[in-house]
Amino acid sequence: MVMLTKLNNQIFTVNCDLIETLEQTPDTVIVMTTGNKYVVKETPEEILKKIIDFKRKINTIENREG
Repeated sequence: MVMLTKLNNQIFTVNCDLIETLEQTPDTVIVMTTGNKYVVKETPEEILKKIIDFKRKINTIENREG
């Protein structure tokens, strides 16, 4: 899960495994595999960094437990 910001400054979390596409038009539009769309303040590059950081944390936790 990654935390993102809607255009009205509302913070929400999204399951990054369900992201189908990221578009910049100029706002960033996230299209989910469920068909939902979200317009957020973060750039696609910022979102990708958040996803990578989240996945690294998960892998670190799994490696410690495994």
